[in-house]
Amino acid sequence: MTTFQHNLEKYAALVAKTGINVQPGDTVVLQIAVDQAELARDITAACYDLGAAEVIIKWQDDMIDRLHMQHKAHARLVNVPDFQKQEYDYWLANNAKRISVMSSNPDNLKGLDGDRVAAVQKANGQAMLKVRQATQANKNSWTVIAAASPAWAQKVFPDMDEQAATAKLWTEIFKTTRVDQEDPILAWEQHGQKLQAKAAELNAAQYKALHYTAPGTDLTIGLPENHIWMGGPSRSSDGRPFMANMPTEEVFSAADANNVDGYITSTKPLSYAGNTLNNLQFTFENGKVIKATAEEGNAVLQKLLQTDAGVKRLGEVALVPDPSPISQSKITFYNTLFDENASNHLALGSAYAFSIEGGTDMSEEALEAAGLNRSQAHVDFMVGSSQMNIDGLTHDGQIVPIFRNGDWAD
Repeated sequence: MTTFQHNLEKYAALVAKTGINVQPGDTVVLQIAVDQAELARDITAACYDLGAAEVIIKWQDDMIDRLHMQHKAHARLVNVPDFQKQEYDYWLANNAKRISVMSSNPDNLKGLDGDRVAAVQKANGQAMLKVRQATQANKNSWTVIAAASPAWAQKVFPDMDEQAATAKLWTEIFKTTRVDQEDPILAWEQHGQKLQAKAAELNAAQYKALHYTAPGTDLTIGLPENHIWMGGPSRSSDGRPFMANMPTEEVFSAADANNVDGYITSTKPLSYAGNTLNNLQFTFENGKVIKATAEEGNAVLQKLLQTDAGVKRLGEVALVPDPSPISQSKITFYNTLFDENASNHLALGSAYAFSIEGGTDMSEEALEAAGLNRSQAHVDFMVGSSQMNIDGLTHDGQIVPIFRNGDWAD
């Protein structure tokens, strides 16, 4: 067995155990690209080793996705068939645990008809709405991980040939997920404890709002009453710990969707809907985006903002120190899973129900009344840098430093 194969098996075991915490009798859904078959086999084996009852593989292929987007009859493209919706119902009925493996070319759909791309995003979002709501309420364990593909690797390392770039990207994936350590599962336990400790500090403070300042940024984000900061392992409704993102360096909560004012500028590219968006700028008033531009990918951004009413408001606020390992690698990954863990970030669209006390038991209407944004979209964009300062605003008018020059103030 080569070193790569050994690390791939360690990665698969980590994902099954720490990522979704497979238990006997589980249904597992694995969403993965066809060129990652070796990893798919290893993950499937690891899940069955832990007692899974079934592992359902949902294959994806960039080229076929692009061909569909170019040539599929419009009516078929924007209408999700009943058999596919029934499959989503099957996942929900069997409390499926989900593993999503990201490896797509960030520019896979670049240059295609923006209206078609936006229509497909909207149709798929509507079809998967119940699945997304269950995920955002942590009804079951789920995780998002990555795998290196040649097209993605050469976007990240354009000066390398395909083979070298892919090998380099795998090295970075293994490093940031702690697979290169002797006991990755123990390493993740220790890392999770550190993130939980920081979340506990913020939960005790219960700030009224956060004030962000940096070049191109002066934004105040309100926080809902009884909000909850999370970091490290999450916990599903049956009490099972799991790691929703691997890697993760963030501590996050929900924004008050009705109390966001000011302007903010992105600091890293955003890979969305097969396109790269760069230098995004947003202006908010009373929680709503009233102006948005992107230097690159502006047409895609404008289509995104037409998805539904909620996509023009914030759902998530996440804090990541600039000295985090991913940030210090100085690599732009063109992949939200990695780039959001190198930078403070925000998310347009839906908030996670578990971000306020009792939220997972609330109706959609009650969550919205509590200030948690509801939308079929959830799109993270990166805003942090070594020049960013963040203050916590208390209910009695105090201003408490949280971030200074991109790092925790304490």
